[in-house]
Amino acid sequence: MNAIWAQYLKLHRSQIRQFSNYPIDTQWQQLDTILRRARNTEWGKRYKFGEITSVKQWQDRLPLQDYESLKEDIFRMMRGEKDILWPGRTKYFAKSSGTTADKSKFIPITDENHEDCHVKGGWRSVAIMYENLEDPRIVEGKTMVIPGSTVHDLEGYLGSIVGDVSAVILQRTPLIAQQRLFPPLEIALMSNFEEKLEIMVRTGVQEDIRMVAGSPTWALVLFKKVLEYTGKQNILEVWPNMQIFVHGAVSFIPYKAVFAEFFPDPKFAYQEIYNATEGYFGVQSDYGTEDMLLILDNSIYYEFVPMEEWDKEDPKTILLQDVELNKHYALIITTNAGLFRYQIGDTVMFTCLLPYKIKVTGRTKQFINAFGEEVMVSNTDKALQETAEQFQVQVSDYTVAPIFQSRDGKGGHEWIIEFQDADPDREAFAEALDKKLQTINSDYEAKRFCDMAMKRLVLHIAPKNTFMQWLRQKNKVSAQQKVPRLSNHRIHLEEILQIL
Repeated sequence: MNAIWAQYLKLHRSQIRQFSNYPIDTQWQQLDTILRRARNTEWGKRYKFGEITSVKQWQDRLPLQDYESLKEDIFRMMRGEKDILWPGRTKYFAKSSGTTADKSKFIPITDENHEDCHVKGGWRSVAIMYENLEDPRIVEGKTMVIPGSTVHDLEGYLGSIVGDVSAVILQRTPLIAQQRLFPPLEIALMSNFEEKLEIMVRTGVQEDIRMVAGSPTWALVLFKKVLEYTGKQNILEVWPNMQIFVHGAVSFIPYKAVFAEFFPDPKFAYQEIYNATEGYFGVQSDYGTEDMLLILDNSIYYEFVPMEEWDKEDPKTILLQDVELNKHYALIITTNAGLFRYQIGDTVMFTCLLPYKIKVTGRTKQFINAFGEEVMVSNTDKALQETAEQFQVQVSDYTVAPIFQSRDGKGGHEWIIEFQDADPDREAFAEALDKKLQTINSDYEAKRFCDMAMKRLVLHIAPKNTFMQWLRQKNKVSAQQKVPRLSNHRIHLEEILQIL
């Protein structure tokens, strides 16, 4: 079995070498194929996709898009209308964290996008895995995945299937492949995540798990429960044949120390992947570095917006052949899901140009994404405003940073708020603020469910003029300087805590 599997993966390694050696030609092939396939859709006719013969024509003809510009057409697709953004009827939609105006957004997963992007990206990752592992024997056991759930016939959208992208992909996995996965589909797609984890723990300890794939946030929760259930000291005592943990969604940096305790074997491997709701973009090809190979042949055409263009009304994009090392770019994609020149909001930095390798550096706007919660400034501003109105208080300033997870403790958010006049009751305000933020951001709500991945936020009420004192210490008292609202690090917060 392992020998047959390895032979099949040689094909994927050959294709990886092909796009690595001919990146620009490969990228044009992706765009040309997408435009020809979509030329008879509403969007294809509106922008005359069939007439486009160059990248410049493509850039001149279609402005950059975001979710707000696509969502009404996506809702039409969810109601069953055909040939809008992509040919035919699209049944599957992945749900992810929303924009300022929407709690959640829904991204089409067309048949072609499922096969030629998400599934192909997965095969690319496994092919690279077999090159990096000393004695890969993944297929001889099972792979544990930690997916979300799907909902059939969402109210108002009869016939559409909506869910986390991991669940949407898993639901369409062929039966023969499902036999090598754990948990079984009926458990994997359960909507009650807490109950699902409990069943996975009870039944999973009896399986021969060789690989686990998922977000570090949820894997940490799962592994803690496994050790509590078994009484073992580390995960390798439970699954001695486990070889690798494949992770994405959030930065792995805060988790390295605790995972080293879970897997106290220097040969144990970690592979980062860059798979988002909108596509499968990259995979860590060298386990000795922290960057990822940009996948160029899975029906995604890339453009990049330099940092100096981010705030402009009509930002200019550059192409792959024009990127430079160690500069931040906003990622723009055109895909076979009907996302045309779409701004996904991620920022990347190139670490190598032959082949093209990247690191994900953040978002184009302030955010906290330490646990996959993707909390934006607009979320915290709104939650704080509504909570302050509820308590009849006024806020002067605030800042938020993550509390990183440890083996024995949950992560969360730590807030420092300075009020203008009277201070509210700290505990009551924190409880209300946490609940309000959950109503605004569905990803934060999911991570806060039953305190499983994140604990309730921690709140410090700062004395008057605390933030001004901090700005003075930093020599940043001017009209242009502002207190940073959200950070994915604790530097600012720790400095301000020293003043309290």
